[in-house]
Amino acid sequence: MELDAKIVERIWYGNSSWVSLLVPISALYGVVAEIRSRLYRRGIFRSVEVSVPVVIVGNLTIGGSGKSPLVISLVQLLVGAGYSPGVVSRGYQRITTDGPRLVHPQADVATVGDEPLFVSRETGVPVVVDRNRVRGAQHLADCCGVNIVISDDGLQHLRMARNVEIAVVDGERRFGNGRLLPAGPLREPAERLASVDFIVTNGGEPLSGEYRMTTEIGGAVNLQT
Repeated sequence: MELDAKIVERIWYGNSSWVSLLVPISALYGVVAEIRSRLYRRGIFRSVEVSVPVVIVGNLTIGGSGKSPLVISLVQLLVGAGYSPGVVSRGYQRITTDGPRLVHPQADVATVGDEPLFVSRETGVPVVVDRNRVRGAQHLADCCGVNIVISDDGLQHLRMARNVEIAVVDGERRFGNGRLLPAGPLREPAERLASVDFIVTNGGEPLSGEYRMTTEIGGAVNLQT
């Protein structure tokens, strides 16, 4: 049985007493995540290189923080600078899991995911969804003529080597109660920000060293049509 989203938000971003029941599981989650990270750092698990530069746009928390709008802006900047970018995404909540799948602007949202479809329509550049992000990124390089790949999410996907990491932070809510899943919204400790190349704060007041980003709603689009 899934918890209602509002209940989860009260737990993660409030002072819910439920948190204490979940702390032991969070501690175990943190140990597993740290072991995995160390195995990659020591070369026991190896990251796979893609034949073109890879820029990761991700976050530390579960839920939206403004990654996709930033991806769109980066794509537009790169196109303006003469690059041929492409975007890779896992395509969460799509009903098909095969890949790599090129996202066409008129694709069925159920087969590619809403965010990849939105990025495709907004940018016009090649967008590929694939559970295997390395394979999807290489497909962009091999078959779509791109010379730089932007990964929409994937900060924790250490199997894919990256040249630049950008972490997007929700400037209003930050990291909630500061706890790891499932007691809090964090997928990895906030200290992970020390190792990324850029921290972009969406809304609110950025801290020292962070870059401000603002978004505004320009209209509603029905992706089902």
